[in-house]
Amino acid sequence: MNQNLNITVMLGGPSAEREVSLRSGIAVALALRSLGHRVWELDPLEDSWALPSGTEVVFLALHGTYGEDGTVQQKLDALGIPYTGCDAEASRIGFDKALTKERLEQAGVPTPRSARICSTEAKWPTGWQPPVVLKPVRQGSSVGLQFVESLEEWSGALAEALRFDSEVLLEERIIGRETTVGILDGRALPVVEVRPKRGVYDYQTKYTPGSTDYLCPAPLDEVTTARIQAAGLAAFRAIGARDYARVDVMVQSDGSPSVLELNTLPGMTETSLLPKAAAAAGISYANLCQKMVDLALKRAPNFPQNR
Repeated sequence: MNQNLNITVMLGGPSAEREVSLRSGIAVALALRSLGHRVWELDPLEDSWALPSGTEVVFLALHGTYGEDGTVQQKLDALGIPYTGCDAEASRIGFDKALTKERLEQAGVPTPRSARICSTEAKWPTGWQPPVVLKPVRQGSSVGLQFVESLEEWSGALAEALRFDSEVLLEERIIGRETTVGILDGRALPVVEVRPKRGVYDYQTKYTPGSTDYLCPAPLDEVTTARIQAAGLAAFRAIGARDYARVDVMVQSDGSPSVLELNTLPGMTETSLLPKAAAAAGISYANLCQKMVDLALKRAPNFPQNR
């Protein structure tokens, strides 16, 4: 599909990931304009937003709550406008780490052992040993992520994680190599390895320029690479995802993958990980954005090429 379109890019929004989303959306809008499309930018800070008249497709460059949890998808479904990425239900599941974990376990996808915790008064759970990770259940971009190395750190880390949500996921910490695999139109892209230069890959490390090295394709043997990609695809299917997503996968010393979580609307700056993986597969940034639009338009029954 190469004809010029009227596209609304939704960016920003009310979540804790607003600044990242603004950067994603601006990059997407520039790319789509470079292809000849007419592009509007819409920042849905209030739920009373309205799409510009003539919008044919919406490109979702939102991250975090509202944009990534199924809320905006439900509204766009009600408007009958095609949009990029997962539908409302897969978005809801993918954004909720506890629901995602349930789907992964049901589908037999390898993933770390976990438990839910809802109170700052919770004691160290029986049967667990450090190190563990605490994750707010409904946040993205490592917001509120806490690494607990000893029992003495438990209370403070739990209180901090619960500042960002009413429920946290306690997860065993997998020691190994950190990777991520993008999924695009039913196939896995080249694997990216994430190597923080110091400490752990948390929110600060993720968004501080120069603090992390990203290797793509990841320097892994073919068998390990294939296992990571297979785990990513299995996770993608387990939550009912469509079009594209990014799956974070830890790789243990024996090469076995363990899926951490999914990102149904991954970062879309030109240096974000999904565009890096697409570039390694020979897909330019602008062509990646176009592909995402094309996948959305396949769901528009009244669009000329779908009649």
